[in-house]
Amino acid sequence: MRIGAVQYLNAWPLTFCLARFAPDAEVVVDLPSRLADGLAQGRLDVALVPSIERLRIPGATIVSDACIASDGPVRSVKLYSRVPLEQVQSLALDEGSRTSAALTRIWLKERFAIEPKLQSLPIGASPADCTADAVMLIGDRGMTPLGGDFRFDFDLGQEWTRWTGEPFVFALWVARPGLQLDGLETALAAARDEGVASLPEIARQAAPVVGVSEAECLSYLRDNLTFRLDTRQRRGLDLFYQLAARNGLVSRVGRAQRAPP
Repeated sequence: MRIGAVQYLNAWPLTFCLARFAPDAEVVVDLPSRLADGLAQGRLDVALVPSIERLRIPGATIVSDACIASDGPVRSVKLYSRVPLEQVQSLALDEGSRTSAALTRIWLKERFAIEPKLQSLPIGASPADCTADAVMLIGDRGMTPLGGDFRFDFDLGQEWTRWTGEPFVFALWVARPGLQLDGLETALAAARDEGVASLPEIARQAAPVVGVSEAECLSYLRDNLTFRLDTRQRRGLDLFYQLAARNGLVSRVGRAQRAPP
């Protein structure tokens, strides 16, 4: 089985122990957007993909109650702006993102009636070299202040929860249509449980990779993220799907059906 895993720190609790529980799987590590493409094109069987991609891949199903979510500030999904929000006319979106890109567009339009001109910020490109009024960043590079002429910043996990009262689900384990799971759903949940129990060790190993302190890594994983798709997370995901459909970002409305036992 070919499993796609995300390289960012926020995915480590889901993948840190995965090899122990799925020893025969081939694990491919890449950006969330590229994993979604691999799943859609049949190069992957299961992948940890941006939650919006579950509606964009025909027949794709949620196969685990393991997820990446926030219920307040997320710290790693940020909108930085050079100008006051009401003056934003152009927006650069992190190339690695799809769910957070959709969240940003929904939040700007629904809350402030802002529909900026969009451009992509390539992986490896510096936001300082981008001419857009605002830039949305995700993952590890969204955790460090930009400085420079970016005078405003917004934590999009916090803004979503402040607006809706619900958690936000950023990524899900999703399978291609017709896949025989052969117990993989149990392995993914067990890997999550073991990973959450190992947060101090994950923080110790991740800190030099991410470039932030061990204490910051641990605080981020423990205090800003949740990793279980429970009732409130499904409700928040349903609302996101409804708003995505209303804003033309997906062609159908889906529901965050209960994951397999």
